[in-house]
Amino acid sequence: MELVKIVDCQCDLGESPLWHPLEKRLYWVDITKGRMFRFNSATGEYEMCYEDVPVGGMTIQKDGSLLLFRTAGEIVVWRNGVIRNLIKEIPEERKCRFNDVIADPIGRVFCGTCSEEGKSGRLYRLDTNGSITKILENVGCPNGMGFTLDYKQMYFTDSGPANTIYVFDYDQQTGGISNQRIFVKFMNIADGRPDGMTVDDEGYIWSANWDGWAVTRYTPMGVEDRRIRFSAREVSSITFGGEDLTDIYVTTAIAGNKAQNGPDAGALFRLRLGIKGVPEFFSRIQV
Repeated sequence: MELVKIVDCQCDLGESPLWHPLEKRLYWVDITKGRMFRFNSATGEYEMCYEDVPVGGMTIQKDGSLLLFRTAGEIVVWRNGVIRNLIKEIPEERKCRFNDVIADPIGRVFCGTCSEEGKSGRLYRLDTNGSITKILENVGCPNGMGFTLDYKQMYFTDSGPANTIYVFDYDQQTGGISNQRIFVKFMNIADGRPDGMTVDDEGYIWSANWDGWAVTRYTPMGVEDRRIRFSAREVSSITFGGEDLTDIYVTTAIAGNKAQNGPDAGALFRLRLGIKGVPEFFSRIQV
């Protein structure tokens, strides 16, 4: 096993790592500071490429531009600093922000919004024609999502207070989800809470353990397969990248207290285990 701290960018809330296969670079954000970074795996160099409205999640469009999901339900198209508005706001989300998002096989985007006092979190679906539909309510903190290898089921994480990764039946043709049930529920306080997630090419599920100092791999039946410890308490998200998708990138967070949350809190890590991921889908939203 090779576990390396590759970038120490002191992220207060490092999140949403995403491998850009056209650029051969990894993107990730620092939500609370409104920053976005990118890392060149060939040179080992990184840069801050965005500092603006906080971004909770992002996808890559087929043309290589990024869709950034920001505060108040705003969605913009970004390419090398140039921003074009797609959706200005969702009126019900004016005091909230997007959190985690994922593109599906058709190019739609499932996107969650955080809960606020007096309002629960929600899950929306952004369809390829640019329309957005609320598909799930009463969510605590919407987080990591993924699909089974046959695309018949979709995973969805509610980090709290549910502390649960759910699985739904997923209709690829319509983008509908149904038959919600528990995949894994975090019962032990020492395990923390499930946060960002991804799926590897064996159909195993990887979950970042916020407040748990670890990432955990589960079998498709929801049985823990392995747990890998980190020198940061707040492990926030995980994705596969690199030329052959065998580099596992993991984000962490300072969360306001580096002394409490570990010497490497806020850093980006790379993990190599000889396990391969599956490519993320491009979003195909008409802009």
